[in-house]
Amino acid sequence: MKNDEYERLMKLKTFETSLDTAGVKYTGGIDEVGRGPLAGPVLACCIIMPMDSYIEGVNDSKKISANKRKKLFDIILSECLDYGIGMADEKTIDSINILNATHLAMKRSIENMRIKPEHLLIDAEKLDSVEIPSTSIVKGDSLSYNIACASIVAKVIRDRIMVDYSHLYNTYNFEKNKGYGTSEHIAAIKKYGLCKIHRTSFCKHFTGEKI
Repeated sequence: MKNDEYERLMKLKTFETSLDTAGVKYTGGIDEVGRGPLAGPVLACCIIMPMDSYIEGVNDSKKISANKRKKLFDIILSECLDYGIGMADEKTIDSINILNATHLAMKRSIENMRIKPEHLLIDAEKLDSVEIPSTSIVKGDSLSYNIACASIVAKVIRDRIMVDYSHLYNTYNFEKNKGYGTSEHIAAIKKYGLCKIHRTSFCKHFTGEKI
């Protein structure tokens, strides 16, 4: 690893290092993916990375190519101390709104861990319903190593879910758009209507339905 990459990763671990110095052994980084799509679940990952983890290339998942995310995904899961995945499906999103569904997915990700985090670093959000000390970091996936790792894991898993859905609902090209509102996806909704995994509250403007 080149020195500049190591220095970047050291800087990316500023929050984690500060908590480690304060005696926190298990810091969980939380990020979500899928708030904006017209279809599919919102998915969150909470992950605890060891302090001696410096995986080359870890960054905000949106800044990394799909192929690189897949490679980093395997390395991250091989190094992490523990991780949990939480989801809220399209029906839940329509019922309680996307913000509350996002918080629910994040809470579930914590509940699905064997190791309980002692402190949470959360990308932009605050989880008032979780009794664990936390720090909300705006653009946390670019400023925290653990959040960045969580963002990569969440993105890869949700993408795989949407590829699986594409085999069931092959007119919407979910394997390509992952449920996001591309022009091609919107055109398919107007032509074929909604399928079971569409978020009706997100799609009413394209269907003319009164929700």
